[in-house]
Amino acid sequence: MQLVRGSHNLRPAHRGCVATIGNFDGVHLGHQAVFAALKARAAELDLPSLVITFEPQPLEYFRPAEAPARLTRLREKLAAIADCGIDRVLLLEFGAQLARQSAADFIQQVLVDKLGIRHLYVGDDFRFGKDRVGDFDLLVQAGNEQGFTVASLPSVIHLEQRVSSTAIRQALSAGELARAAHWLGRPYAICGRVAHGAKRGRSIGFPTLNVDLHRRVSPVHGVFAVQVSGLGDQPLPGVANIGNRPTVAGDDRFLLEVHLFDFDRQVYGQHVAVRFVERIRDEKKFDSFDQLKQQIQADATRARDILGVPTSASRTG
Repeated sequence: MQLVRGSHNLRPAHRGCVATIGNFDGVHLGHQAVFAALKARAAELDLPSLVITFEPQPLEYFRPAEAPARLTRLREKLAAIADCGIDRVLLLEFGAQLARQSAADFIQQVLVDKLGIRHLYVGDDFRFGKDRVGDFDLLVQAGNEQGFTVASLPSVIHLEQRVSSTAIRQALSAGELARAAHWLGRPYAICGRVAHGAKRGRSIGFPTLNVDLHRRVSPVHGVFAVQVSGLGDQPLPGVANIGNRPTVAGDDRFLLEVHLFDFDRQVYGQHVAVRFVERIRDEKKFDSFDQLKQQIQADATRARDILGVPTSASRTG
């Protein structure tokens, strides 16, 4: 998959495509249905398929404090789009310049002049341009004038509900991982590099991998049984805490910390994927680190049971 960062990097060779526009957070079953239709139409016209998306997402620019938790950081989203077989992604920086561009100028300058689109898929509630005046009807009108067609696709219904990023966030927040996985088409995971931490876990006998989140808010929070990929041929089992560690005074950062069972390698800087299997409990503030240690021991025992991992004593005894 080719990634084009910014419309200024579009070249004459990029003209002529079948495209869709959106945030595509999570790249869920609904998005995958759009991409499948996009690829089919592109094949009919013998043209490349193109996904146009934004970084940051528009709401993160306009109202960052109210922006929803991201299901996928940019790197994860691009990887998921590539897995869908899309030929090309145009990544547009959503800043002051794009925010003040009129809908008519966006159509003419980006879609027509630079991309020469032949067919466009958008949601029927899609809005774009300054003051969000651009909509599906405006695109259809422009297409009639400029020689491209526009279509919307029906929502995907699964588990008797419309598949949406919002519904998946709600399921993850409630700990309903199986429901979220059904709508995503895959188990929910967070990817990132292992970074150095304060090493407090090591001091109480539970060393952790500290995984960079690269997002302001996470859709999952609490203590989970997890599987971690990227450190060997097979996923490694563990227990994870994702949150702001209320027992640690003076540190309200949102962190993902993973304790892997029977694992003692140094893996700083390596890229891992943490798959959330089952939520064990919410975060809780403890009066002392001794109480916290006892709870972590109980959490680890519960996670081993969930994942079917025997204790070290069970394996050697």
